[in-house]
Amino acid sequence: MNKINYQKELDYLIENLVKNEEVPTLLLHSCCAPCSSYVLEYLSQYFKITIFFYNPNIYPMEEYTRRVAEQKGLISEMKVKNEIRFIEGKYDTESFYKLTKGLEEEKEGGVRCFNCYELRLNEAAIMAKEKGYDYFTTTLSISPHKNSAKLNEIGKSLSEEHDVKYLYSDFKKKEGYKRSIELSKQYKLYRQDYCGCVFSKNERMNDHNEKNK
Repeated sequence: MNKINYQKELDYLIENLVKNEEVPTLLLHSCCAPCSSYVLEYLSQYFKITIFFYNPNIYPMEEYTRRVAEQKGLISEMKVKNEIRFIEGKYDTESFYKLTKGLEEEKEGGVRCFNCYELRLNEAAIMAKEKGYDYFTTTLSISPHKNSAKLNEIGKSLSEEHDVKYLYSDFKKKEGYKRSIELSKQYKLYRQDYCGCVFSKNERMNDHNEKNK
């Protein structure tokens, strides 16, 4: 089976939007300000974007609060073609722990993470459908640690389930991750050293301890 080039899929869509002078609405799930920086710079040229900050996986509460503040700060500072709106989802940590029960010892990047992708994307799909957005997608594919193929597979499935279009993406392409680092420096963004959940935090701490031995 040939691998799908999700960036080419996005390029083709954008080419048609420009050709037809269309500017659709997009509900963009964001995990944090640094990851969203390049995506906003890029997609705001072609879409009317609303950031949807739904991340019940983030631990602890102080970390969650800080990421929300960073996201809002970035939106207020970025100079973009189309105005960016913001919606904060519910910080329902119980739903995350219920979904990941029994997977606590899984390595980052495995089934536990896939379940977390689906939890957040499903909430985005539901909101996109309810509020009438043309598309939904997530910033998650910009991270070198995230499985873009899995994210797009989940997005496609949820698109069909909820009858709302999913925007295929692999934001690592076109040096997107590199650009996100540059923008993080430009806007003086807080860049966390773990994905967000308590499991990834503990894994990072263990890695640091092993390196320091």
